[in-house]
Amino acid sequence: MPERIGDAPIEPKLIELLNRTASGLDKIFNGDAKGADKKTGFLLLVFPFEGREGRCNYISNAAREDVLTLLKEQVARFEGQPEMKGRA
Repeated sequence: MPERIGDAPIEPKLIELLNRTASGLDKIFNGDAKGADKKTGFLLLVFPFEGREGRCNYISNAAREDVLTLLKEQVARFEGQPEMKGRA
């Protein structure tokens, strides 16, 4: 079965950098809170500028389903569609 966009793991050259960045962002936004006690979710997308080719890597402190809902809602806003309801 072909790989879907976003299904592959983070590119090896970015694993440590993205994990450290996510850990730092989570600490900044949520302090020592864990699980349901966290108040702020985040999603970080990184992609190459050079050549405009390559894949987008992402890291988040939210569940994948919530990230998907968030992205759908954000695209709708960017495209000027009415407010959509979701869980993100």
